[in-house]
Amino acid sequence: MKTTKIEWTDKTWNPITGCTKKSTGCAHCYAEVMARRLKAMGLEKYRNGFGLTLHEEDLEEPMQWKTSHNIFVCSMSDIFHEDVPFEFVDKIMNTISRTPQHRYQILTKRAERMAEYFKRHLIPNNVWLGVTIECKNTKSRIDFLRHLGATVKFLSCEPLVEDLGEMDLNGIDWVIVGGESGPKARPMQPEWVINIKQQVEHQGAAFFFKQWGTWGSDGIKRNKHANGKLLLGEVVQQMPGKKVC
Repeated sequence: MKTTKIEWTDKTWNPITGCTKKSTGCAHCYAEVMARRLKAMGLEKYRNGFGLTLHEEDLEEPMQWKTSHNIFVCSMSDIFHEDVPFEFVDKIMNTISRTPQHRYQILTKRAERMAEYFKRHLIPNNVWLGVTIECKNTKSRIDFLRHLGATVKFLSCEPLVEDLGEMDLNGIDWVIVGGESGPKARPMQPEWVINIKQQVEHQGAAFFFKQWGTWGSDGIKRNKHANGKLLLGEVVQQMPGKKVC
């Protein structure tokens, strides 16, 4: 059962909530807006709004899900945030190891800290590791990811805010691209997306185009649902199926 609107996953699991801005892609963070809304609604879990909060009580939540799922870990935070102790990351990894029926998608903007953690810890077979690459000056994050021994290694180019130029995708299995949403969204140009798609196809990875966001491929600002997800007239949402555990 799909319990999230994020198209490339089935469920979200948030044993950590809250974060701080790391790079330009964070400028209009959807999670921050949502956390503040949930706090205003009186949800106890979001009593601190978007302040970083560890939730021990949620660590074993995936153990209740017997059917196999793709699970996005910490969609409302960053598991490798500087203020998250590695001891707490250990607890998250323990749950992951105890639920091999699931595939856990971990996405971070803190690639250096992720690499530091996995120098001393094995990566469970059911973990997919990813980094966010939203602009040229974040491409160095790929180098911290490519040498890690994860079953699937992926990039999230969302929100894509500029042309990324040439990319070395050696060791990368999957690339997700999407435009920004919200009233302050920055437009994404079609040629930026096509440039990534062509390089992904040439270098043998899977390509997933999520959405145009608030700005359409025609450069008109409208509801993101009206702009849709067609790229060159088709939906291109490949998953790294050959790598699935």
